[in-house]
Amino acid sequence: MQTTLKKRLEIVIEAPVLDRLARVFDNRSSGFTVIPALTGRGIHGVWSRAGEIGDAGRMVVLFAIIDPDELDETLEAVYKVVSRQIGIVSVSDVQVVRDDHFKGAAKPAP
Repeated sequence: MQTTLKKRLEIVIEAPVLDRLARVFDNRSSGFTVIPALTGRGIHGVWSRAGEIGDAGRMVVLFAIIDPDELDETLEAVYKVVSRQIGIVSVSDVQVVRDDHFKGAAKPAP
């Protein structure tokens, strides 16, 4: 089976910033997925969503798969959003099946 090389971005970010981050991917990828981040440990120690009432302390993870030639421009746009926020950005190489599902920005429905 044929696969195609892509880049996978994983961004852990504060939930209140998610809409701004999602707009970066609305213009640069065919899609993204967001899942809740429930607990973790980082440079400032252990954190947990348990007991949080509002979105202020809530963290989410956004995943997106993009073409390698779009990586630098996308990372610059992502950095503008996350540079003053709590967040982690990672990039990894992935092989995808069904490359046609990852072709540029999604087109609006007619």
